[in-house]
Amino acid sequence: MIDLQRIPGRWRPSDVTVRDLPFPLLLAAAALVPALHVPGTQLGDLPTRPLDALAVAVVALECLPLAVRRRWPAGCLALVSLGFAVDQLLGYHTVAGIALPVALLSAGAHLERHRRAVAVVGSGAYVLLAVALDRLGSPEGLAGFVTFYLVLAIAWGAGAWLRLSRAAEAERRRHVAETTRTAERTRIARELHDVVTHHVTAMVVQAEAARYLTAAPERLDQTLAAVSDTGRRAVTDLRHLLDLLNPDHGTGPVTPSVGELHTLVEQTRRAGQPVEFTEEGSPRGTTGSAGVAAYRVVQEALTNALKYAYGSRTVVQVHYGSVGITVEVSTADSGSGAAPTGGSGRGLTGLRERVGLLGGEFSAERRPGGGFVVRARIPTGSPS
Repeated sequence: MIDLQRIPGRWRPSDVTVRDLPFPLLLAAAALVPALHVPGTQLGDLPTRPLDALAVAVVALECLPLAVRRRWPAGCLALVSLGFAVDQLLGYHTVAGIALPVALLSAGAHLERHRRAVAVVGSGAYVLLAVALDRLGSPEGLAGFVTFYLVLAIAWGAGAWLRLSRAAEAERRRHVAETTRTAERTRIARELHDVVTHHVTAMVVQAEAARYLTAAPERLDQTLAAVSDTGRRAVTDLRHLLDLLNPDHGTGPVTPSVGELHTLVEQTRRAGQPVEFTEEGSPRGTTGSAGVAAYRVVQEALTNALKYAYGSRTVVQVHYGSVGITVEVSTADSGSGAAPTGGSGRGLTGLRERVGLLGGEFSAERRPGGGFVVRARIPTGSPS
């Protein structure tokens, strides 16, 4: 038994010529089969001639080239036009004349090169056909020939409109794909920066401190253990991040939340940074993008404290309100007078974008008395 549901799926990948073939075959049958014969196009109103053996060749010349109307639109238009001219000059006036506007529509839609030349040559050929019909005694008159030409021009124009519409749609899709790709790259780069910068900075600081603890084996062992623990955390976070790039990964990437701030603060303390942590309100129910953004704000601020104000007092304050989360991280002046190594600014810029997308406010500035302060107000209305 034939599975009718599978026929469209098998038909779609076939050659475009095979898919375009049924219409010209049906049109030829309508023009030649007596039971299906209907009056066709009559340009010039010459006396109608009965169908004969030559009519079969004329109809074939008009109809069969439509099978390649998308693959070779210019060649199709030339053959169909020739067949149409012979059809009208000999007076067969078959329904196969419909092939000419179809060929014009296809040429207008699919012809890529020499479009103006094809239009000029086609117009010239039509003028010659009109002159020949007039000399054969056609009573059509100038108005009739001009009207038919306008009909053909409309068919060409409709094809050109379809071509422009397809091009505009393709450009729109390309733009959407490029925008989506850029946004995804930016998001992955931001997450990668947040993960790598924090952990690597902590490891560098801990390793630098270990150089001065050779005389204190116990403290040296604690510091090296902290470096190892930070490295394992970095590897775990990177695995979660790489899951974003794996299409076969069933579950979504693991993202941090405000509930993990205690772990983050403790890790920073183990790296040698004195941190005071205060929470007000309850973080229960604070999930989604707002929770992730609050965590990233604290993470970036503590990372900068380790890099540029190592050993200085750092205060982290997080307030959970009914409509949002307020975060403030301040670092005292290091007093070293050393200029910090230049950063890319990607971390603070990414935070400003992340918080801004949620409708919040973000600021990072130096304090008048020295030090640095980062503030963020993040609405909790969006769980996505």
